[in-house]
Amino acid sequence: MPELPEVETVRRGLEPWCLNQTIFSVEPLHPRATNARSLSAITDVSGATIKKIARRGKFLWFELDRPYALVAHLGMSGQFRIQPFGAADEKHLRARFSLSKNELRFVDQRTFGWLAISALEDGVPTLVSAIAPDLFDKKFDRAATITRFQSKRSEIKRVLLDQSVMSGVGNIYADESLWRAKIHPQSIAAELSLRKIGQLIDSAESVMSQALLEGGTSFDSLYTNVNGESGYFEHSLQAYGREEQPCARCHAQIRRIVIGGRSSHFCPKCQKR
Repeated sequence: MPELPEVETVRRGLEPWCLNQTIFSVEPLHPRATNARSLSAITDVSGATIKKIARRGKFLWFELDRPYALVAHLGMSGQFRIQPFGAADEKHLRARFSLSKNELRFVDQRTFGWLAISALEDGVPTLVSAIAPDLFDKKFDRAATITRFQSKRSEIKRVLLDQSVMSGVGNIYADESLWRAKIHPQSIAAELSLRKIGQLIDSAESVMSQALLEGGTSFDSLYTNVNGESGYFEHSLQAYGREEQPCARCHAQIRRIVIGGRSSHFCPKCQKR
């Protein structure tokens, strides 16, 4: 599933093509492309002009010259593509937006992604209001986030994936952040010191900043940027997906365990409980 670096890469890729463009028409092509909580049909954005493209965690939205926004979640395989008028349709095309100069297309093979119209409150769609600010959000409060971490009696890997604590971190960057901070994924969040949680937050910021520079992580064609290009952070991964490979720090074998139904990769020597 695309995480913060991938969604931010998509947001940045959309800006030069979509800002100040008018949406002349909308063509929904699959019923699951529209979230059931959408205020109305996505065709209602026809005639609106895109003023800004914003993001929080794994959500992005198009701010319009209207009192509502068009929100998108990429799910597991959602993609936005910019195409010239008349270009052949993608196999899994779910919605088409005809803009002033090109087409914006929402493509989703597994149909877990969605689009929705949502009211805005303080510049944030109500559909996103329960999502905590991420590390790159101007509203991110480091002290409050550390307090939320320390209030959880659950394994730190689970807490990292809790989008109401700190958004944007998914399975890949959780494993990488824990490896960098030398924290075992089964450590109880409430038992970690303020310093250690601070190190974890710093590690998450560091790893996601690096991933942004490298266009995110692409294991297959299910995640690409708006021009169809893949990210290459996969080659910089130190823990995720590296089961039985040597740790880059101590050369012990990376292990895989399952926490909350999700694979977790860690070094048993560097990341002791």
